[in-house]
Amino acid sequence: MCTETFLRLPEEKRRRFLDAAWAEFAGARFTDVSVNQIVRRAGIPRGSFYQYFSDKEDLFAYLLEEVRNHIKEEYRRILKANGGDIFQAQLDCFDRFTAQETALDPMMKRCMNFVRNNQGLDIQKSLPTRPGQRLLDGIWDLTDLSGLRDPSPEYGRIVFCLLMAALGSACMDAMLCPEDRALHREELAAKLEIVKHGSLRIAENSETFS
Repeated sequence: MCTETFLRLPEEKRRRFLDAAWAEFAGARFTDVSVNQIVRRAGIPRGSFYQYFSDKEDLFAYLLEEVRNHIKEEYRRILKANGGDIFQAQLDCFDRFTAQETALDPMMKRCMNFVRNNQGLDIQKSLPTRPGQRLLDGIWDLTDLSGLRDPSPEYGRIVFCLLMAALGSACMDAMLCPEDRALHREELAAKLEIVKHGSLRIAENSETFS
């Protein structure tokens, strides 16, 4: 990750460097991303790059952390608006993260461009832990587990990770094929129903799901 030197930079200079990095990563395949282009865009000497990060992989991991923090903030806002309903929150997040490009916030637009340029790249290899686990650590206090057949935190984490896997897959597919966005949303809704019916408390003597 970044060095203390980078963290001590003035906010404006740090942001300019990160914007330059995002412009390069979002505009090319990962293998073609150039440190020379990043420093040119940022208007800094090449040597300064290595005072901030060890290599482009190190920088990319930092950018992914930026994305994770952004998604956590958005997810927390959406979950709070839904009263802690983790099932509805997944659909609302899908709508937020895969909106028409004109409605996307800058962070998600960068992510969408990167994904489209790097089909097949295993991004999770650059993450220190599973995304669902890291995200849950930041929104646990807002999550309503009372309707689950086992409301324990351990069970809730398992359900949440299943939901996040479904959401992540749907968002990735929608970013790659935006013309099929509606189809991917329907598939996500179906997966959520399967998890929901398997995890909610079932009324006594009930033989079928409503």
